[in-house]
Amino acid sequence: MQADFSPQRVVSLQPSASVILAHLGMLDRLVACTRYCKDVVPDLGGITIVSDSWTAQAEQIIAAGPELVIAAVPYQLESVAQILKAGIRFLGLAPKSLADIYTDIAAIAGVMGASDRGQKIISEMQREIAAACARNHSTSPKPRVFCEEWGKPIIHSQRWVAELVEAAGGEFVGEPGAKTEAEAVRRSDPDVIVMAWCGAGDRVPLEKVLRERRWHELRAARQRRVYCISDELLNTPAPTLLDGLCALEMAIHPERHPQMPRGIRGLAESNH
Repeated sequence: MQADFSPQRVVSLQPSASVILAHLGMLDRLVACTRYCKDVVPDLGGITIVSDSWTAQAEQIIAAGPELVIAAVPYQLESVAQILKAGIRFLGLAPKSLADIYTDIAAIAGVMGASDRGQKIISEMQREIAAACARNHSTSPKPRVFCEEWGKPIIHSQRWVAELVEAAGGEFVGEPGAKTEAEAVRRSDPDVIVMAWCGAGDRVPLEKVLRERRWHELRAARQRRVYCISDELLNTPAPTLLDGLCALEMAIHPERHPQMPRGIRGLAESNH
């Protein structure tokens, strides 16, 4: 029988890595993760909780006895140095696009000895996104969609979200990942507004934000096409993006979706 040299004890400092391990069927190898990982992978149960990539504490991580640590930018560089000095493998991720995400899935699957399963996950994502493109390619004119991943300062969602918006039949407003101002968004007057704040889950107070930014006269607000999409569905670069794509399709084509899918909330249900 061939020996298995793949890591048996893994620490995940990034929710996307935990989601990918779950899809690979390898949660049993996870010995520690962040509290944000538990938000997106409820099956983790009573696992040891450690700080995330940016606030990583090397002693805390090393104490878990991992053979592999997976993290993503921004890193706590001093902790990374200590982890490597301790002889622990370190896999660092920095995805920007869907192609980067596929590469990260392949990398994690490869180091875990599950390349075939990783390729199946990638193929499924590509298939679902291609199907969305086919469903929505004839949309004309394309609704202009403003997506933000943070509110103070206002930051546009990442490039992979822009790609999903396009697959869903929309036109992404602004520069992915860049900061912007409320006045700039007001001038662009988008057809749809999506707020998916990092760490906020589905709790973005839509009415309050519109009021504070004086956005009530925007086309999206007047037509009540302002939505909160759960953080983990758009900001976690992992297979959960397929649920984010479904939510974006509903936001862009509400006439086709009499019922909202999981993870999206409109103005009618917003917190005041």
